[in-house]
Amino acid sequence: MTSTQLFGARTADTSPESAATGRAARRKHRSSMARRRSLAARYLGYVGYFVGAGLISGAVVHHPLDPDRYTRIAAYGALVFLAATVLNEFVLTRERPGLPRLLLVMGASLLLSFGIGMLSGGLQHFDDFPARGAVLVPAGLVVSFVAYVIKDADTPARRIFGVVGLAVLVTATVAFLGLREVAASMESTSAGGHSHGTAGEPEADDHAPAPTTAPASPGAPAPGASPTAKPAPAAPSHADGHAH
Repeated sequence: MTSTQLFGARTADTSPESAATGRAARRKHRSSMARRRSLAARYLGYVGYFVGAGLISGAVVHHPLDPDRYTRIAAYGALVFLAATVLNEFVLTRERPGLPRLLLVMGASLLLSFGIGMLSGGLQHFDDFPARGAVLVPAGLVVSFVAYVIKDADTPARRIFGVVGLAVLVTATVAFLGLREVAASMESTSAGGHSHGTAGEPEADDHAPAPTTAPASPGAPAPGASPTAKPAPAAPSHADGHAH
């Protein structure tokens, strides 16, 4: 073997350009991952879940009081929750899912946000809206479980109908029956709870005696007169024929 062949083989194995290119690529990859998994991004993604669910929970419970206002609040909460989902599931992750998975996760996340909002809002304001809370709590439990199973990539969708899904359904049914009885007893005994800004008019007392207006008799004293006041004496009459 000639010296040229020996030097050529050695140069191909220990090329400084290839080593530098490999190190630069690794540094670029590490810096990119560090930026994507920064503390601020992870914090915003974590807080976004709770803020979005909190807005939705308040809007779902108070919606009958002002539908237009609380519909907007629910929409804002859904947008915040979806933004947190995009940040956590697609920006801070190492693997980017395809378009079908993206749409599935976004839809499941939207459903999950409303399920959590129904569950937490129904529990928080059960004393204020017993009948509504008795429906929101079990419904939120079922909706949030189904949405979580769909959203979780490591859990097959058929697990919804498995043992855990059956346990969630039984729990929701028992919760609905029990909370409905509690709500009925609360509404029958008291109309408590805060008004959330709607001031109700005081109810009229049905047992109060109705005022009666009787015609005043000629000899009855005036309402403002003293009961002991005596009528003025009449002037004495003279029968002598001439007037005084």
